[in-house]
This record gives sequence, structure tokens and C-alpha cells, in this order.
Amino acid sequence: MKKKKLSLGVSDFKKLITQNLYFVDKSLFIKDVVDGMEILLYPRPRRFGKTLNLSMLRYFYDNSEDNARLFQDLAISQEEDIMEKQGKYPVIFMTFKDVKEESLEISLKKLFSLISWLFNDLRYLMKSDFLDIDQKDYFQKILSKTASYDEYQVSLQKLCQFLYQYHKVNPVVLIDEYDTPIHAGYFHGYYDEIVSFFRGFLSGGLKDNTYLEKGVLTGILRVSKESIFSDLNNITVNSILKEKSADKFGFTETEVEEILSYYDFCVKIDDVKNMYNGYNFSGINIYNPWSILGCINDKRLGYFWVNSSANSLIKTMCQEADETVKQDLKVLIEGGIINKKVKDNIVFPDMKEDKNAIWSFFLMCGYLRYDNYIDDCEIRDTNVELSIPNKEIRTIFVETIEPFWFNKPTKTDDLINLAHLLVEGDIDVFIKEFTEFCMVALSYFDVGGNEPERFYHAFVLGMLTCLKDRYLIRSNREAGHGRYDIMITPKFGIRNSEFGIPNSELRTPNSRGVIFEFKTIDENERDIFALMSKKDPFELAFDTARSQLAERQYDVEMRAEGVEEIVTLIAVFKGKEVRVIKN
Repeated sequence: MKKKKLSLGVSDFKKLITQNLYFVDKSLFIKDVVDGMEILLYPRPRRFGKTLNLSMLRYFYDNSEDNARLFQDLAISQEEDIMEKQGKYPVIFMTFKDVKEESLEISLKKLFSLISWLFNDLRYLMKSDFLDIDQKDYFQKILSKTASYDEYQVSLQKLCQFLYQYHKVNPVVLIDEYDTPIHAGYFHGYYDEIVSFFRGFLSGGLKDNTYLEKGVLTGILRVSKESIFSDLNNITVNSILKEKSADKFGFTETEVEEILSYYDFCVKIDDVKNMYNGYNFSGINIYNPWSILGCINDKRLGYFWVNSSANSLIKTMCQEADETVKQDLKVLIEGGIINKKVKDNIVFPDMKEDKNAIWSFFLMCGYLRYDNYIDDCEIRDTNVELSIPNKEIRTIFVETIEPFWFNKPTKTDDLINLAHLLVEGDIDVFIKEFTEFCMVALSYFDVGGNEPERFYHAFVLGMLTCLKDRYLIRSNREAGHGRYDIMITPKFGIRNSEFGIPNSELRTPNSRGVIFEFKTIDENERDIFALMSKKDPFELAFDTARSQLAERQYDVEMRAEGVEEIVTLIAVFKGKEVRVIKN
């Protein structure tokens, strides 16, 4: 008998069934949703079947065509009370999986386009007599992409209302990868702004919406109860720590054995387990479906999930982890187990302050396995045992992250070059390369928190340590009529008796001295001040620094020590964005 084709890469449920592709029956997920609360969120790692499951829900609920035949041979067909709901509801289906832009402007533009395309698919609503003149005018604005920010933000709520008016049945809302734009916003510096949009968009469409039958969202993380779902008291989160629907994403061991047998896969099951096994979803052993289908398709054990994305998210998390995290990761890479507190309601801003949050992040993203979790509402913090789940995931750490953490000659060399360029080279070139280095090499975990200026101060001091044999590096010292941030003085210009430096040990450096003045733009106040002054917030910061330098005359001390060339640099920071000028 001819074998069914693999469904690798197919996320459309109807295509999978009608083309008779191999399907691991997860249709009882529909029952979990129908019987569940009004709003459901399912966080799962990437490539674990989230999009396919939402597509299945879409065809189950959708009343625009007869899809009953798609379910006739599946387990859900035996649930008569559930099947009564099949094909009875209008459906709003959206996916944000491709909205991962580097700027807020482009991200919002893409989101607004997705909303416009959704309205275009439902254009029949505007042609009906069920919408009044004002509603049709609003609909046309969305279609023509001339709507305002506020009008886009309430679009989900409006569309639910329009669908109810036409069908006289509340719609079902399905949103796939809802958190992808939020991840991008966090790592590219516009987290607060993108969260603000989604707070209004999701709350308007999902909270106390009388025109809503059911809402189902998927993503990698819960992201932030406080910022996004603070207004949603009707949401249920079924993460990998929860028992509900634990076996509905990914393959169980029985399902893996069945598919391997079906395709006569010759590799021993123990070897497959060693490569891909190890996930624990609330006590159920789960395999990554992308990896299982990949190895069957290629007829070999290989690294499939590892290569399905650039793993840039995890690289950023690890970029500047502290020594404790590094040592814990060494234990994991060597096959050990660590005990850490984890939670499924990860709040991105807290990860800047709480370095242990990285373990929850690793776990929810599919890079770690947990054991011995106690799901008890009375116990807020429960330690779990964490380990690397399988050989494929260990490869990510060994080949991608371990050398990045423990072997960084390029970054060190860059810092040394920057330091020498500052005191001996072209200052304009230094400014250009320094700002580029900060954007590329630094992490938002570094520059976040309450005192980012302190981080940059310490970072620059660290960069200058390679100059200590020829220059005196001083920080936060009084000079002139104030206290400078950093001063770099060539030792040949220092009164030797004061510092005990024999002339015979002095090298002959360039005579340039450097003064650094740091300013940080307050994330909460910068827009208000800029609006009032009609100036760019960076220019406002530069003006403040210039006045301070003119008033306090920090260079008096260095000139008295015989330094002829003194360069004063003003560095202004806003997150990872850095601008430097020569005063």
C-alpha cells in the first residue's frame, strides 16, 4: 500500500486532510477549547504545532463553508455534543508570526496592513445593510489604510460587532503567534510602545466583549500579565507547566513509535529518543514534531529544529549573562541538572533586573526540560530540576552559545582597538565605531533597568583598562567646579612625584587627554520634554551637557598637568541607541 506523504511544513489543516497527508490526530484539542474558558492562551515552543492546531479550530468553527467532512475520521467525530458546534460561527483568524521588525514604525505599518487584509477578506460585511453609514465609513478607512492609530487599536472589537450584526452569532477569534511583535519590540527597543498597542487591541477585542464566543491565542511566552493581559480577567493560560492540553502539542512517545513504524524507519527508537526526546509537558513525555518529521523525511538523525531559525532570541538572552548563569550552563552542557525557580508568566522588563528569569525563558522556549514541578497556587516559588532535554538541543548550546560566552576574542580585540583609537587615532572614526559597537554588541538586558548610565559608565571604564600602563583613568573625581564622569590623562603629563611613577618606566604616548560626559534620556519623560521644546531629545541632552561643561571647566586639572590636546566627548544614551559628539 502506498504510504501517505509526510506533512512536514504544512500548517493548513484542510490541505493536510484533503491531500491525505500523514496526520497525528490532535482533534480532541477542539474539545479542550470548546469546554474551556472564554479566552484561552497556549504558550508553546516554536515548531510544536501551534499554527496547525489553530488552523484546525478555524475549519471546525467556520460557518462560511461545509467542513464537516474534514473531521469525519478523527477522534473528535465521536464527541457528539462538541460536533454540534461545528460550522456554526464566523471566525476571525490572524497570525503575527512574520511581524518581527527592527523599528516601531515598520512594525505598526505591518500590523495595520494585516488588519486591513483581514477586513478585506470580510468585505461582504460592508456591502450588506447590516452596517450603518458610520460603520461603513470606519470599514472603508481600514480597507484603504487611512485609519488612525486609535481606530486600528479598536479594530478587533469593531469587527466582532460587525460579524455579529450580520450573522446574529458571536464570532470566534483565533490569534496565532500573538507575541512575536512583542519579542521584536523588546529586543529592538520599542517594547513599551508595542505593548501599548496590543493592550488596547487585545483588551478591546477580548475583555467583556459581548460580541465574542471564544478567543484562542498561541505564542511562545505569556510575556506579561501586568502589561498586556492586566485588563483580561477572563483569560486561562495553559502553558507547558499545566496539565490541560499537555498532549495536544508535540508528539507523545506512542505517536512517535507509530509514525516510525508506519514509515519503516530503520533507526533504533533509543537513538531517536537520545536525539529528540526529553520534553516534559506536565508529566507527559513529548517529542518535537518538527525534528521527528525531519528525520523521517531525510531518513537520518539530524539537527532539524536547531536549523529552523537563527536562534537570535536565545543569543541575545545569553549575550551578557553573569558568571553564575555561565557556570550553571556549563553544568547543563556537561549533562548535569540545576535547581531553579521557574514561572510561566514571564515579564520581559523583569528580566533586566532578575538574571534568574533566563531559566524560565529557556524552559518556555523549548531549550530546557523541567522535572519535579509542584502546581500549587499556595506555593508561589517552586524550585524545579532543569536539564537539557536531548542531543539536538545540546548542540545549540555547544555550537552556538558556548563559544559565544566562553571564547570572545573578537569582542575583546574590538574593545582594545576602540580604546587606542580614542587616545591616538581619529576621533570621528572612534565615534562612528563606538556607536556601532554599542548597537551590535550590547544587550537590552545591560542597558535596561533603573540606572542605564551606570552601565555605560562601567562599560567605558572596562574598555579603557588596556590603557592603564600609559594613561591614568580617573572616574567621578572633582575637577574645576564640578565632578566629571571619566578623565583619561597621559602619564607623561602627570606630576610624577605625586603618583610615584619613575620617569624610566614611562612610555611616550600621544599627548591627547580625553574627558567623557555621560547623559541618559529618560524613557518616560523624553517625549514630553521633546514635545514641549520641539527638539530632538538627544539634542536636549547635548545642550544640557554643553552648558554643564562650560560652567564646570573640567579640563582645568588636566591642562595644569601639562596636557596640550584635550578632547571632550559628550555621550548620550537611550537604550542601545548611542550618540556621541565632540564638544
